[in-house]
Amino acid sequence: MTRIIAVANQKGGVGKTTTCVNLAASLAATQRRVLLVDMDPQGNATMGCGVDKSNVEYSACDVLLGEATAADTIVSPPEGGFAVLPGNDDLTLAEVTLLQEIGREMKLRKALEPVVGLYDFVLIDCPPSINMLTINALTAADGVLIPMQCEYYALEGLSALLDTIGKVRDTVNPNLVVYGILRTMFDPRINLSNEVSMQLIEHFDKTVFRTVIPRNIRLAEAPSFGRPVLLHDRSSRGAISYLALAGEVLRREDARVAQAV
Repeated sequence: MTRIIAVANQKGGVGKTTTCVNLAASLAATQRRVLLVDMDPQGNATMGCGVDKSNVEYSACDVLLGEATAADTIVSPPEGGFAVLPGNDDLTLAEVTLLQEIGREMKLRKALEPVVGLYDFVLIDCPPSINMLTINALTAADGVLIPMQCEYYALEGLSALLDTIGKVRDTVNPNLVVYGILRTMFDPRINLSNEVSMQLIEHFDKTVFRTVIPRNIRLAEAPSFGRPVLLHDRSSRGAISYLALAGEVLRREDARVAQAV
């Protein structure tokens, strides 16, 4: 069964796009069929996969506005072994237009319905704000993966995001869950990072992924080459961490399926 995971946090610069691109590549490396949906007007996930966001025939904007189907819009990056529904700055137009439409929260979910069965995982990269694009992603998703840095302000942002997830669950998507909290850009030499990490584990227990994504030069430079870190430097700490995360995601899925039986 397809698992749709929105990667969201309204705080910018916490590793949402990095996580989307590299988790997609790592899951694809385990022979899973993966679709990455770029819902961020910056289009960084699209570019990070090696797809030119300004040179695509259709984008996520066209899909949301009903001017193209998801099947017509999905492209294959030059490397990585997964599919991409590209996004670019046209999504800003889509957000404004959707505000005047009935059923605006459901547009992405309905657009993806014909194609989700072709994939094992659909990862949705959300913009760094709680807007109509993010609400569409949360409405379409089964779960939310929350990347966050272990710093003071991150905890405040997490609280606001959890409130939003609760509201979406109460109104348009009763099955939405917090899929997991991922500690990113982690530096164990910083006391505050360790303190916040411990607070997360105390409050959220097994919801926090055991995998921790470290600060890593190879991970940071991979997007400039338009490729996931797994293809940029497979032996780097960043690549190894995202492979570990993919393994943890797969184990969670196996446990979920076993519980359902």
